[in-house]
Amino acid sequence: MASFTLAVVAGGKSTRMGRDKSFVVLNGRSLIEHVLERTRGLGQAETILIVNQPALYAHLGLPMFADLLPDKGSLGGIYTAIHHSGAPYTLCVACDMPFLNAELLRYQISLAPDYDVVAPRVDHYPEGLHAVYSRACLPAIRARLAADRLKVIGFYQDVRVRYLDEPEWQRFDPEGLSFRNINTPGELDAAGAIVPEN
Repeated sequence: MASFTLAVVAGGKSTRMGRDKSFVVLNGRSLIEHVLERTRGLGQAETILIVNQPALYAHLGLPMFADLLPDKGSLGGIYTAIHHSGAPYTLCVACDMPFLNAELLRYQISLAPDYDVVAPRVDHYPEGLHAVYSRACLPAIRARLAADRLKVIGFYQDVRVRYLDEPEWQRFDPEGLSFRNINTPGELDAAGAIVPEN
């Protein structure tokens, strides 16, 4: 398996939730604690947090990095994660995805050595915050950030991408729970009824 860093991207503004999504409680634990628990045994060389208010996350005891280029959205968070990664590959996940599937993530990592990006697609749309990135992505992302073109997947056309479509990722996650993120109080309520298999 390729050497990789796990980066949890938690620098968003959480405008739809109305409070910091990382610390919204689902079934007795904060969302970011669910993410860290589900990614604990993947074999990563390190786990880092991309945050803009480090004091709030200090209790988690993990290395933290603020956005290198402020106010550049999720793409800026991915750039920061890859930049600070001590490994050739960086698995970037969002802080609000409490049902991540370890086997699917391991599978993505196993594909990484032959590509610059390994990303699942849901309804034909890539999940950029459930993706593995190589260091080769940095120049392409930097160019997009400099031009203020902040669509997360916008730079994919400039690098080698391996997509996983439904028939491939559903072998690990038949219901696609991995990609369910919690953006609103209503989504939080709905997530409380979900009991994932792993």
